[in-house]
Amino acid sequence: MYFAEYPSPLGTLLLTCEENALTGLWMQRRPPETGRREDHPVLKQAMQWLDGYFRGEVQPVLFPLNPEGTPFQKQVWQLLLTIPYGTTRSYGDIAQEMAGLLGKEKMSAQAVGQAVGKNPISILIPCHRVVGAKGQLTGYAGGRDKKVWLLRHEGWKGAEK
Repeated sequence: MYFAEYPSPLGTLLLTCEENALTGLWMQRRPPETGRREDHPVLKQAMQWLDGYFRGEVQPVLFPLNPEGTPFQKQVWQLLLTIPYGTTRSYGDIAQEMAGLLGKEKMSAQAVGQAVGKNPISILIPCHRVVGAKGQLTGYAGGRDKKVWLLRHEGWKGAEK
């Protein structure tokens, strides 16, 4: 595993990668005890993407992501990648879409919320764009203030409920 620290407007972000894919992007986390701090090409690409993001540029992720999780979590995270910049979706909306993908009549928004909360690649897999049923801001691993900052940075005009 390789890692790097990235100074952002939200504080220092920790990025991790394997040989060919980004595996983590966290706020408020210390560097790992094992692993190599290195200018790895995947880490460089992720930091360049973050540079653009924090300048307000909307850009696709053109490098591989490999978040570790269960098959269900990975499916939820794939849906998060479809939420457009500057918009939000509710846990219920994502649960409904997941139910359809899994051939079920319905799915628990709470189950989706738990998967969203386990996202190991924040910002890039935009879990900050998920809100409650009535648009209320719910928990965010980096802290509610950071969720609000990210949404406002993307031009979100919702109320802070």
